[in-house]
Amino acid sequence: MSNNDNKVSRREFLGFTGGILSFAAISALGKEAHFEQNILKVDTNKISSEELSVDVLVVGSGMAGLFAAIKAHDAGAKVMMVSKGRLGSSGQTPFAKGIFSYDAAKEKLSIDEFVATVSRSALGTNNEAYTRQLAEYSKARVEELRAWGFFDSPLYNAAFSKPMQEREIPLIERVMITNLLQAEDGSVAGAMGFSLDEEKVVTIRAKSVILCTGAGGFKPNGFPICDLTHDGSIMAYNIGAKITGKEWNDGHPGSATNAADTFGNWHGMFEEKPSTTTVQINHHLGVDLNYAAYASGNSIKMGPPQLMSETTVAGGPYTPEEFQGAGGPPQESEEGERKGPPKDAKRPPGMSASPVGGSSAGLAIHKSEGLTPINDRCESTIKGLYAAGDALGSHMSGGIYTQIGSSLAGSAVQGTIAAEEAAKYSKTRALPEISQEQIATIKAEILAPLKREAGYSPRWITQTLQGIVIPNFVLYIKKERMLQAALAYVDELQESHIPYIKASDMHELRLAHETINMVISAQMKLRASLMRKESRCSHFRLDYPELDNKNWQAWINIYKDKSGAMAFEKQPFGTWAKA
Repeated sequence: MSNNDNKVSRREFLGFTGGILSFAAISALGKEAHFEQNILKVDTNKISSEELSVDVLVVGSGMAGLFAAIKAHDAGAKVMMVSKGRLGSSGQTPFAKGIFSYDAAKEKLSIDEFVATVSRSALGTNNEAYTRQLAEYSKARVEELRAWGFFDSPLYNAAFSKPMQEREIPLIERVMITNLLQAEDGSVAGAMGFSLDEEKVVTIRAKSVILCTGAGGFKPNGFPICDLTHDGSIMAYNIGAKITGKEWNDGHPGSATNAADTFGNWHGMFEEKPSTTTVQINHHLGVDLNYAAYASGNSIKMGPPQLMSETTVAGGPYTPEEFQGAGGPPQESEEGERKGPPKDAKRPPGMSASPVGGSSAGLAIHKSEGLTPINDRCESTIKGLYAAGDALGSHMSGGIYTQIGSSLAGSAVQGTIAAEEAAKYSKTRALPEISQEQIATIKAEILAPLKREAGYSPRWITQTLQGIVIPNFVLYIKKERMLQAALAYVDELQESHIPYIKASDMHELRLAHETINMVISAQMKLRASLMRKESRCSHFRLDYPELDNKNWQAWINIYKDKSGAMAFEKQPFGTWAKA
Protein backbone atom coordinates (compact mmCIF):
# COMPACT_ATOMS: atom_id res chain seq x y z
CA MET A 1 0.00 0.00 0.00
CA SER A 2 1.52 3.35 -1.03
CA ASN A 3 0.56 6.90 -0.25
CA ASN A 4 -1.24 7.12 -3.58
CA ASP A 5 -4.01 4.98 -2.10
CA ASN A 6 -4.95 7.87 0.18
CA LYS A 7 -4.39 10.72 -2.31
CA VAL A 8 -7.29 13.07 -3.02
CA SER A 9 -7.58 15.97 -5.40
CA ARG A 10 -8.25 19.47 -4.14
CA ARG A 11 -11.70 19.34 -5.77
CA GLU A 12 -12.51 16.07 -3.95
CA PHE A 13 -11.14 17.54 -0.73
CA LEU A 14 -13.43 20.56 -0.95
CA GLY A 15 -16.35 18.26 -1.58
CA PHE A 16 -16.02 15.98 1.42
CA THR A 17 -15.03 18.62 3.98
CA GLY A 18 -18.62 19.83 3.89
CA GLY A 19 -17.62 23.44 4.41
CA ILE A 20 -15.94 22.82 7.76
CA LEU A 21 -12.71 24.33 6.50
CA SER A 22 -13.08 27.73 4.89
CA PHE A 23 -11.80 29.07 1.57
CA ALA A 24 -9.85 31.62 3.60
CA ALA A 25 -7.98 28.80 5.31
CA ILE A 26 -7.27 27.17 1.96
CA SER A 27 -5.92 30.38 0.45
CA ALA A 28 -3.69 30.79 3.50
CA LEU A 29 -1.76 27.77 2.28
CA GLY A 30 -0.96 29.50 -0.99
CA LYS A 31 2.57 30.64 -1.75
CA GLU A 32 1.53 34.28 -1.57
CA ALA A 33 0.89 33.98 2.18
CA HIS A 34 3.70 34.18 4.75
CA PHE A 35 6.38 33.87 2.10
CA GLU A 36 8.98 36.28 3.43
CA GLN A 37 12.50 37.43 2.80
CA ASN A 38 15.12 35.53 4.76
CA ILE A 39 17.23 38.01 6.71
CA LEU A 40 20.32 36.01 7.61
CA LYS A 41 22.05 36.40 10.96
CA VAL A 42 24.91 34.04 10.08
CA ASP A 43 27.45 33.92 7.27
CA THR A 44 26.84 30.55 5.63
CA ASN A 45 30.26 30.68 3.98
CA LYS A 46 31.91 30.64 7.41
CA ILE A 47 30.06 27.62 8.83
CA SER A 48 32.79 25.19 9.86
CA SER A 49 32.89 21.40 9.77
CA GLU A 50 34.05 18.86 12.34
CA GLU A 51 34.58 15.15 11.73
CA LEU A 52 34.72 12.53 14.51
CA SER A 53 34.76 8.73 14.64
CA VAL A 54 33.61 6.14 17.17
CA ASP A 55 32.55 2.50 17.49
CA VAL A 56 29.06 3.09 18.92
CA LEU A 57 27.27 6.40 18.54
CA VAL A 58 24.42 7.00 20.99
CA VAL A 59 21.98 9.73 19.92
CA GLY A 60 19.96 11.06 22.85
CA SER A 61 20.68 11.64 26.54
CA GLY A 62 17.61 10.46 28.39
CA MET A 63 17.17 7.20 30.31
CA ALA A 64 17.62 4.98 27.25
CA GLY A 65 20.64 6.96 26.08
CA LEU A 66 22.29 6.78 29.50
CA PHE A 67 22.19 2.99 29.65
CA ALA A 68 23.05 2.65 25.97
CA ALA A 69 26.24 4.65 26.42
CA ILE A 70 27.31 3.05 29.70
CA LYS A 71 26.62 -0.54 28.72
CA ALA A 72 28.23 -0.22 25.27
CA HIS A 73 31.33 1.18 26.98
CA ASP A 74 31.32 -1.65 29.52
CA ALA A 75 31.10 -4.13 26.63
CA GLY A 76 34.40 -2.80 25.30
CA ALA A 77 33.25 -0.35 22.64
CA LYS A 78 34.50 3.17 22.08
CA VAL A 79 31.34 5.19 22.71
CA MET A 80 30.16 8.75 22.16
CA MET A 81 26.88 10.34 23.17
CA VAL A 82 25.42 13.28 21.27
CA SER A 83 22.30 15.12 22.40
CA LYS A 84 20.11 17.93 21.15
CA GLY A 85 19.58 18.89 24.78
CA ARG A 86 21.38 18.30 28.07
CA LEU A 87 22.13 15.00 29.80
CA GLY A 88 19.08 13.87 31.76
CA SER A 89 17.39 17.23 31.31
CA SER A 90 15.59 17.16 27.98
CA GLY A 91 12.74 15.25 26.40
CA GLN A 92 10.35 13.44 28.72
CA THR A 93 12.95 11.92 31.06
CA PRO A 94 12.97 14.76 33.64
CA PHE A 95 9.18 14.57 33.82
CA ALA A 96 9.05 10.81 34.50
CA LYS A 97 9.09 10.09 38.23
CA GLY A 98 7.87 6.53 38.60
CA ILE A 99 10.08 3.63 37.52
CA PHE A 100 8.78 0.07 37.53
CA SER A 101 10.78 -2.55 39.42
CA TYR A 102 9.60 -6.15 39.27
CA ASP A 103 10.72 -8.08 42.35
CA ALA A 104 9.92 -11.79 41.97
CA ALA A 105 10.23 -12.28 45.75
CA LYS A 106 7.48 -9.74 46.48
CA GLU A 107 5.07 -9.76 43.55
CA LYS A 108 1.98 -11.97 43.56
CA LEU A 109 2.07 -12.35 39.77
CA SER A 110 4.78 -14.47 38.21
CA ILE A 111 6.52 -13.07 35.14
CA ASP A 112 4.41 -15.35 32.93
CA GLU A 113 1.23 -14.08 34.61
CA PHE A 114 2.42 -10.48 34.33
CA VAL A 115 3.02 -10.85 30.58
CA ALA A 116 -0.32 -12.57 30.05
CA THR A 117 -2.23 -9.88 31.98
CA VAL A 118 -0.54 -7.06 30.05
CA SER A 119 -1.46 -8.85 26.82
CA ARG A 120 -5.12 -9.03 27.85
CA SER A 121 -5.17 -5.32 28.66
CA ALA A 122 -3.38 -4.45 25.43
CA LEU A 123 -5.86 -6.54 23.39
CA GLY A 124 -2.94 -8.39 21.83
CA THR A 125 -1.13 -5.27 20.63
CA ASN A 126 1.92 -5.77 22.86
CA ASN A 127 5.08 -7.62 21.83
CA GLU A 128 5.41 -10.21 24.59
CA ALA A 129 9.19 -10.50 24.19
CA TYR A 130 9.67 -6.86 25.18
CA THR A 131 6.99 -7.08 27.90
CA ARG A 132 8.89 -9.99 29.42
CA GLN A 133 12.23 -8.16 29.28
CA LEU A 134 10.69 -5.30 31.25
CA ALA A 135 9.85 -7.62 34.14
CA GLU A 136 13.04 -9.66 33.95
CA TYR A 137 15.56 -6.79 33.98
CA SER A 138 13.85 -3.76 35.52
CA LYS A 139 15.00 -4.44 39.09
CA ALA A 140 18.68 -4.68 38.10
CA ARG A 141 18.49 -1.36 36.23
CA VAL A 142 16.75 0.31 39.20
CA GLU A 143 19.46 -0.85 41.57
CA GLU A 144 22.14 0.65 39.31
CA LEU A 145 20.25 3.93 39.26
CA ARG A 146 20.00 3.86 43.03
CA ALA A 147 23.77 3.49 43.30
CA TRP A 148 24.25 6.58 41.11
CA GLY A 149 21.97 8.71 43.32
CA PHE A 150 19.02 8.81 40.93
CA PHE A 151 16.43 8.69 43.73
CA ASP A 152 18.05 11.45 45.76
CA SER A 153 17.00 14.44 43.65
CA PRO A 154 14.19 15.55 41.33
CA LEU A 155 16.91 16.63 38.89
CA TYR A 156 18.70 13.87 36.99
CA ASN A 157 21.79 15.53 35.53
CA ALA A 158 24.06 14.78 38.50
CA ALA A 159 22.99 11.15 38.77
CA PHE A 160 23.37 10.62 35.01
CA SER A 161 26.74 12.38 34.96
CA LYS A 162 28.25 10.12 37.61
CA PRO A 163 28.58 6.90 35.54
CA MET A 164 29.35 8.89 32.38
CA GLN A 165 32.24 10.73 34.03
CA GLU A 166 33.55 7.63 35.77
CA ARG A 167 33.89 5.99 32.37
CA GLU A 168 35.06 9.18 30.64
CA ILE A 169 32.48 8.74 27.90
CA PRO A 170 32.57 11.72 25.51
CA LEU A 171 29.35 13.74 25.58
CA ILE A 172 28.43 16.34 22.98
CA GLU A 173 25.42 18.40 24.02
CA ARG A 174 23.26 20.82 22.04
CA VAL A 175 24.00 19.25 18.66
CA MET A 176 20.96 18.29 16.58
CA ILE A 177 21.50 15.13 14.55
CA THR A 178 19.45 15.36 11.35
CA ASN A 179 20.79 12.65 9.04
CA LEU A 180 22.08 9.10 9.27
CA LEU A 181 24.99 8.07 7.05
CA GLN A 182 25.00 4.85 5.05
CA ALA A 183 27.79 2.67 3.76
CA GLU A 184 27.70 1.20 0.26
CA ASP A 185 26.06 -1.99 1.54
CA GLY A 186 23.19 0.01 3.06
CA SER A 187 24.30 -0.41 6.67
CA VAL A 188 24.45 2.59 8.95
CA ALA A 189 27.79 4.40 8.95
CA GLY A 190 27.30 7.31 11.35
CA ALA A 191 25.36 10.53 11.52
CA MET A 192 25.48 14.23 10.74
CA GLY A 193 24.01 17.30 12.35
CA PHE A 194 24.79 20.81 13.50
CA SER A 195 25.57 22.71 16.66
CA LEU A 196 22.92 24.93 18.19
CA ASP A 197 25.52 27.20 19.78
CA GLU A 198 28.23 27.33 17.15
CA GLU A 199 28.08 27.79 13.41
CA LYS A 200 29.30 24.26 12.76
CA VAL A 201 28.25 21.04 11.02
CA VAL A 202 29.29 17.82 12.77
CA THR A 203 29.97 14.48 11.04
CA ILE A 204 30.40 11.37 13.20
CA ARG A 205 31.51 8.14 11.54
CA ALA A 206 30.43 5.10 13.51
CA LYS A 207 30.36 1.32 13.23
CA SER A 208 26.89 1.28 14.79
CA VAL A 209 24.29 3.80 15.94
CA ILE A 210 21.75 3.57 18.77
CA LEU A 211 18.85 6.00 18.49
CA CYS A 212 17.57 7.04 21.92
CA THR A 213 15.83 10.11 20.58
CA GLY A 214 12.45 9.67 22.21
CA ALA A 215 9.12 9.93 20.47
CA GLY A 216 7.52 13.30 19.75
CA GLY A 217 4.45 15.35 19.13
CA PHE A 218 3.29 18.42 17.26
CA LYS A 219 4.70 20.80 19.88
CA PRO A 220 1.40 20.97 21.79
CA ASN A 221 1.00 23.26 24.75
CA GLY A 222 0.42 21.96 28.23
CA PHE A 223 2.52 18.78 28.30
CA PRO A 224 6.32 18.39 28.51
CA ILE A 225 7.13 17.00 25.06
CA CYS A 226 7.68 20.25 23.20
CA ASP A 227 11.30 19.50 22.22
CA LEU A 228 10.52 16.00 20.93
CA THR A 229 9.65 15.87 17.23
CA HIS A 230 10.28 12.27 16.11
CA ASP A 231 13.77 13.18 14.88
CA GLY A 232 15.10 9.63 15.23
CA SER A 233 12.18 7.95 13.50
CA ILE A 234 12.24 10.31 10.53
CA MET A 235 16.00 10.19 9.94
CA ALA A 236 15.80 6.38 10.10
CA TYR A 237 12.79 6.31 7.76
CA ASN A 238 14.72 8.49 5.31
CA ILE A 239 17.42 5.83 4.91
CA GLY A 240 14.95 2.96 4.54
CA ALA A 241 14.05 1.85 8.08
CA LYS A 242 10.54 0.67 8.88
CA ILE A 243 8.49 2.69 11.38
CA THR A 244 5.57 1.34 13.40
CA GLY A 245 2.77 2.37 15.76
CA LYS A 246 1.84 5.77 14.37
CA GLU A 247 -1.93 5.30 14.74
CA TRP A 248 -1.88 5.03 18.54
CA ASN A 249 -2.62 8.12 20.66
CA ASP A 250 -1.41 9.21 24.07
CA GLY A 251 -4.35 10.51 26.10
CA HIS A 252 -2.61 12.57 28.78
CA PRO A 253 -4.78 15.64 29.42
CA GLY A 254 -3.72 18.98 30.78
CA SER A 255 -5.44 21.47 33.03
CA ALA A 256 -8.12 23.69 31.53
CA THR A 257 -6.81 26.47 33.78
CA ASN A 258 -3.84 28.12 32.08
CA ALA A 259 -3.78 25.17 29.70
CA ALA A 260 -0.61 26.26 27.89
CA ASP A 261 1.41 26.60 31.10
CA THR A 262 3.32 23.33 31.05
CA PHE A 263 5.42 23.94 34.15
CA GLY A 264 2.61 25.60 36.05
CA ASN A 265 0.36 22.59 35.54
CA TRP A 266 2.95 19.84 35.89
CA HIS A 267 5.53 21.35 38.27
CA GLY A 268 4.50 18.84 40.92
CA MET A 269 5.96 16.09 38.75
CA PHE A 270 9.12 18.00 37.85
CA GLU A 271 9.79 18.86 41.50
CA GLU A 272 9.11 15.36 42.83
CA LYS A 273 11.90 12.86 43.53
CA PRO A 274 11.57 9.62 41.56
CA SER A 275 10.35 6.43 43.21
CA THR A 276 9.69 2.84 42.21
CA THR A 277 6.38 1.28 41.25
CA THR A 278 5.15 -2.29 41.64
CA VAL A 279 2.77 -4.37 39.54
CA GLN A 280 -0.45 -2.50 38.84
CA ILE A 281 -1.75 -3.43 35.40
CA ASN A 282 -4.24 -0.97 33.92
CA HIS A 283 -5.94 -0.02 30.68
CA HIS A 284 -5.90 3.77 30.71
CA LEU A 285 -4.93 7.10 29.16
CA GLY A 286 -6.33 6.15 25.81
CA VAL A 287 -9.02 8.39 24.32
CA ASP A 288 -11.93 7.91 26.75
CA LEU A 289 -12.00 11.55 27.82
CA ASN A 290 -11.67 12.69 24.21
CA TYR A 291 -14.69 10.63 23.23
CA ALA A 292 -16.74 11.84 26.21
CA ALA A 293 -16.04 15.45 25.28
CA TYR A 294 -16.84 14.77 21.60
CA ALA A 295 -20.08 12.91 22.34
CA SER A 296 -21.44 15.18 25.06
CA GLY A 297 -20.24 18.57 23.93
CA ASN A 298 -19.73 19.45 27.59
CA SER A 299 -16.73 20.05 29.78
CA ILE A 300 -15.49 16.89 31.46
CA LYS A 301 -14.93 16.52 35.17
CA MET A 302 -12.59 13.92 36.56
CA GLY A 303 -13.27 12.12 39.82
CA PRO A 304 -10.37 10.64 41.74
CA PRO A 305 -8.94 8.11 41.97
CA GLN A 306 -9.75 6.96 38.45
CA LEU A 307 -9.00 9.14 35.47
CA MET A 308 -12.52 8.59 34.22
CA SER A 309 -15.22 10.98 33.14
CA GLU A 310 -18.23 11.59 35.34
CA THR A 311 -20.16 12.36 32.16
CA THR A 312 -22.03 9.27 30.94
CA VAL A 313 -22.04 8.81 27.17
CA ALA A 314 -22.97 5.85 25.01
CA GLY A 315 -20.42 4.02 22.93
CA GLY A 316 -16.79 4.99 22.80
CA PRO A 317 -13.50 3.15 23.24
CA TYR A 318 -13.65 -0.43 24.53
CA THR A 319 -12.10 -1.28 27.88
CA PRO A 320 -11.91 -4.97 28.86
CA GLU A 321 -14.16 -5.63 31.86
CA GLU A 322 -11.18 -6.97 33.83
CA PHE A 323 -9.58 -3.51 33.76
CA GLN A 324 -12.58 -1.21 34.09
CA GLY A 325 -12.14 1.26 36.94
CA ALA A 326 -8.42 0.61 37.30
CA GLY A 327 -5.70 3.13 36.82
CA GLY A 328 -5.67 5.85 39.41
CA PRO A 329 -2.57 7.64 40.62
CA PRO A 330 -0.35 5.39 42.73
CA GLN A 331 0.18 5.61 46.47
CA GLU A 332 3.76 5.78 47.72
CA SER A 333 4.77 3.55 50.62
CA GLU A 334 7.29 4.33 53.31
CA GLU A 335 9.83 2.27 51.37
CA GLY A 336 9.49 4.59 48.38
CA GLU A 337 7.46 2.12 46.35
CA ARG A 338 4.23 3.12 44.68
CA LYS A 339 1.30 0.84 45.39
CA GLY A 340 -2.25 0.86 44.06
CA PRO A 341 -4.47 3.96 44.35
CA PRO A 342 -6.03 4.62 47.76
CA LYS A 343 -9.66 5.65 48.00
CA ASP A 344 -8.77 9.27 48.77
CA ALA A 345 -6.02 9.56 46.14
CA LYS A 346 -5.40 12.96 44.66
CA ARG A 347 -5.24 13.53 40.93
CA PRO A 348 -1.78 13.61 39.38
CA PRO A 349 -0.36 17.10 38.83
CA GLY A 350 -1.68 18.61 35.63
CA MET A 351 -4.81 16.45 35.56
CA SER A 352 -7.19 18.87 37.19
CA ALA A 353 -10.89 18.50 37.83
CA SER A 354 -11.45 20.18 34.45
CA PRO A 355 -8.97 18.58 32.02
CA VAL A 356 -8.30 19.66 28.46
CA GLY A 357 -7.30 17.25 25.72
CA GLY A 358 -4.67 17.64 23.04
CA SER A 359 -1.91 18.34 25.55
CA SER A 360 0.18 15.48 24.20
CA ALA A 361 -0.97 15.70 20.58
CA GLY A 362 1.15 13.69 18.17
CA LEU A 363 2.54 11.40 20.86
CA ALA A 364 1.61 7.73 20.86
CA ILE A 365 1.58 5.36 23.82
CA HIS A 366 5.11 5.02 25.22
CA LYS A 367 7.12 2.31 23.43
CA SER A 368 4.38 1.73 20.84
CA GLU A 369 5.82 3.83 18.02
CA GLY A 370 9.26 4.20 16.52
CA LEU A 371 11.70 2.02 14.61
CA THR A 372 10.32 -1.44 13.87
CA PRO A 373 12.47 -4.13 15.54
CA ILE A 374 13.37 -7.34 13.70
CA ASN A 375 14.14 -9.25 16.91
CA ASP A 376 14.14 -8.90 20.69
CA ARG A 377 17.58 -7.24 20.63
CA CYS A 378 16.44 -3.72 19.63
CA GLU A 379 17.78 -4.14 16.09
CA SER A 380 16.08 -2.18 13.30
CA THR A 381 15.61 -3.12 9.67
CA ILE A 382 18.85 -1.26 8.84
CA LYS A 383 22.03 -3.18 9.59
CA GLY A 384 23.99 -1.65 12.47
CA LEU A 385 21.12 0.64 13.49
CA TYR A 386 19.52 0.04 16.88
CA ALA A 387 16.96 1.94 18.92
CA ALA A 388 15.80 1.98 22.53
CA GLY A 389 13.17 3.60 24.69
CA ASP A 390 10.52 5.65 22.96
CA ALA A 391 12.55 5.66 19.75
CA LEU A 392 11.93 1.90 19.39
CA GLY A 393 8.49 0.68 18.37
CA SER A 394 8.84 -2.31 20.68
CA HIS A 395 5.14 -2.38 21.59
CA MET A 396 6.33 -3.26 25.09
CA SER A 397 2.90 -2.33 26.48
CA GLY A 398 0.99 -2.30 23.20
CA GLY A 399 -1.41 0.43 22.17
CA ILE A 400 -2.54 1.39 25.69
CA TYR A 401 -0.89 2.25 29.01
CA THR A 402 -0.74 -0.91 31.09
CA GLN A 403 1.84 -0.47 33.88
CA ILE A 404 2.71 2.72 35.75
CA GLY A 405 6.44 3.35 35.63
CA SER A 406 7.04 0.90 32.81
CA SER A 407 8.17 3.54 30.33
CA LEU A 408 11.15 4.74 32.34
CA ALA A 409 12.11 1.18 33.27
CA GLY A 410 11.64 -0.02 29.71
CA SER A 411 13.99 2.69 28.45
CA ALA A 412 16.71 1.54 30.88
CA VAL A 413 16.22 -2.11 29.97
CA GLN A 414 16.17 -1.53 26.23
CA GLY A 415 19.12 0.87 26.35
CA THR A 416 21.14 -1.93 27.94
CA ILE A 417 20.09 -4.55 25.39
CA ALA A 418 20.69 -2.25 22.41
CA ALA A 419 24.13 -1.38 23.79
CA GLU A 420 25.19 -4.99 24.17
CA GLU A 421 24.12 -5.80 20.63
CA ALA A 422 25.65 -2.67 19.09
CA ALA A 423 28.97 -3.29 20.85
CA LYS A 424 29.02 -6.91 19.69
CA TYR A 425 28.21 -5.88 16.11
CA SER A 426 30.89 -3.17 16.15
CA LYS A 427 33.59 -5.72 16.98
CA THR A 428 32.92 -7.47 13.66
CA ARG A 429 33.13 -4.34 11.54
CA ALA A 430 35.79 -1.91 10.39
CA LEU A 431 35.03 1.79 10.58
CA PRO A 432 33.06 2.44 7.39
CA GLU A 433 34.37 4.73 4.71
CA ILE A 434 32.19 7.73 3.90
CA SER A 435 32.75 9.60 0.68
CA GLN A 436 33.27 13.33 0.82
CA GLU A 437 30.58 13.56 -1.84
CA GLN A 438 28.00 12.03 0.52
CA ILE A 439 29.10 14.35 3.33
CA ALA A 440 28.92 17.40 1.06
CA THR A 441 25.46 16.43 -0.19
CA ILE A 442 24.08 15.99 3.32
CA LYS A 443 25.73 19.17 4.56
CA ALA A 444 24.02 21.09 1.74
CA GLU A 445 20.71 19.48 2.72
CA ILE A 446 21.19 20.41 6.39
CA LEU A 447 22.02 24.04 5.62
CA ALA A 448 19.47 24.50 2.82
CA PRO A 449 16.99 26.54 4.94
CA LEU A 450 19.77 29.01 5.74
CA LYS A 451 20.59 29.51 2.08
CA ARG A 452 17.09 30.36 0.88
CA GLU A 453 16.67 34.03 0.06
CA ALA A 454 12.98 33.83 0.91
CA GLY A 455 10.54 31.25 2.19
CA TYR A 456 8.22 30.15 4.98
CA SER A 457 9.03 30.47 8.65
CA PRO A 458 9.11 27.10 10.45
CA ARG A 459 6.94 28.68 13.14
CA TRP A 460 4.20 29.47 10.62
CA ILE A 461 4.28 25.97 9.12
CA THR A 462 4.19 24.45 12.62
CA GLN A 463 1.23 26.59 13.65
CA THR A 464 -0.60 25.69 10.46
CA LEU A 465 0.12 22.01 11.03
CA GLN A 466 -1.16 22.22 14.61
CA GLY A 467 -4.41 23.77 13.43
CA ILE A 468 -4.88 20.91 10.98
CA VAL A 469 -4.08 17.84 13.05
CA ILE A 470 -4.60 18.63 16.73
CA PRO A 471 -8.42 19.07 16.79
CA ASN A 472 -10.19 16.34 18.74
CA PHE A 473 -12.32 15.38 15.72
CA VAL A 474 -9.19 14.74 13.63
CA LEU A 475 -6.48 13.22 15.80
CA TYR A 476 -8.45 11.38 18.48
CA ILE A 477 -12.04 10.75 17.39
CA LYS A 478 -11.23 9.60 13.89
CA LYS A 479 -13.35 9.10 10.82
CA GLU A 480 -12.55 8.77 7.13
CA ARG A 481 -13.76 12.16 5.98
CA MET A 482 -11.81 14.22 8.48
CA LEU A 483 -8.66 12.11 8.23
CA GLN A 484 -8.69 12.56 4.47
CA ALA A 485 -9.36 16.27 4.83
CA ALA A 486 -6.48 16.75 7.23
CA LEU A 487 -4.21 14.63 5.04
CA ALA A 488 -4.93 16.83 2.03
CA TYR A 489 -3.74 19.86 3.99
CA VAL A 490 -0.66 18.11 5.39
CA ASP A 491 0.29 16.80 1.94
CA GLU A 492 0.04 20.38 0.68
CA LEU A 493 2.44 21.52 3.39
CA GLN A 494 4.85 18.72 2.46
CA GLU A 495 4.70 19.31 -1.28
CA SER A 496 4.47 23.08 -1.56
CA HIS A 497 5.75 24.61 1.67
CA ILE A 498 8.41 22.42 3.25
CA PRO A 499 10.62 22.82 0.13
CA TYR A 500 10.64 26.58 0.85
CA ILE A 501 11.20 26.47 4.60
CA LYS A 502 13.77 29.07 5.70
CA ALA A 503 16.01 29.76 8.67
CA SER A 504 17.96 32.88 9.64
CA ASP A 505 20.26 31.39 12.32
CA MET A 506 21.21 28.09 13.95
CA HIS A 507 18.27 28.16 16.36
CA GLU A 508 15.78 28.64 13.55
CA LEU A 509 17.60 25.94 11.59
CA ARG A 510 16.73 23.58 14.43
CA LEU A 511 13.09 24.66 14.22
CA ALA A 512 13.13 24.10 10.46
CA HIS A 513 14.33 20.51 10.76
CA GLU A 514 11.92 19.80 13.61
CA THR A 515 9.06 21.13 11.48
CA ILE A 516 10.10 18.93 8.55
CA ASN A 517 10.04 15.91 10.87
CA MET A 518 6.64 16.80 12.33
CA VAL A 519 5.03 17.12 8.89
CA ILE A 520 6.29 13.68 7.84
CA SER A 521 5.13 12.27 11.17
CA ALA A 522 1.68 13.78 10.61
CA GLN A 523 1.46 12.10 7.21
CA MET A 524 2.36 8.78 8.82
CA LYS A 525 -0.15 9.22 11.63
CA LEU A 526 -3.04 10.16 9.37
CA ARG A 527 -2.37 7.42 6.81
CA ALA A 528 -1.90 4.72 9.44
CA SER A 529 -5.13 5.86 11.10
CA LEU A 530 -6.93 5.59 7.77
CA MET A 531 -5.50 2.14 7.16
CA ARG A 532 -6.56 0.62 10.50
CA LYS A 533 -10.30 0.27 9.93
CA GLU A 534 -11.23 -0.76 13.46
CA SER A 535 -11.03 0.60 17.00
CA ARG A 536 -8.50 -0.89 19.41
CA CYS A 537 -6.84 0.48 22.54
CA SER A 538 -5.91 4.15 21.96
CA HIS A 539 -6.94 4.16 18.28
CA PHE A 540 -10.63 5.01 17.94
CA ARG A 541 -12.52 5.22 14.64
CA LEU A 542 -16.03 6.63 14.96
CA ASP A 543 -16.89 4.94 11.64
CA TYR A 544 -15.32 1.62 12.69
CA PRO A 545 -16.01 1.53 16.45
CA GLU A 546 -15.59 -2.23 16.99
CA LEU A 547 -12.61 -4.55 17.33
CA ASP A 548 -11.91 -6.45 14.11
CA ASN A 549 -9.96 -9.52 15.15
CA LYS A 550 -10.41 -11.12 11.75
CA ASN A 551 -8.46 -8.46 9.85
CA TRP A 552 -6.58 -6.41 12.41
CA GLN A 553 -4.57 -8.56 14.75
CA ALA A 554 -1.57 -6.85 13.25
CA TRP A 555 0.76 -3.90 13.65
CA ILE A 556 1.25 -1.36 10.85
CA ASN A 557 4.74 -0.71 9.48
CA ILE A 558 5.59 2.32 7.34
CA TYR A 559 8.51 2.43 4.92
CA LYS A 560 9.69 3.95 1.66
CA ASP A 561 8.97 1.88 -1.44
CA LYS A 562 11.33 1.69 -4.41
CA SER A 563 9.96 4.96 -5.80
CA GLY A 564 10.48 6.75 -2.47
CA ALA A 565 6.74 6.92 -1.71
CA MET A 566 5.36 6.22 1.76
CA ALA A 567 4.20 2.61 1.85
CA PHE A 568 2.46 0.44 4.44
CA GLU A 569 2.33 -3.21 5.47
CA LYS A 570 0.67 -5.35 8.09
CA GLN A 571 2.83 -7.32 10.54
CA PRO A 572 0.77 -9.96 12.36
CA PHE A 573 0.93 -9.85 16.15
CA GLY A 574 3.49 -12.27 17.51
CA THR A 575 5.79 -12.12 14.47
CA TRP A 576 8.94 -10.18 13.63
CA ALA A 577 9.36 -7.72 10.78
CA LYS A 578 11.63 -8.61 7.91
CA ALA A 579 14.68 -6.46 7.27
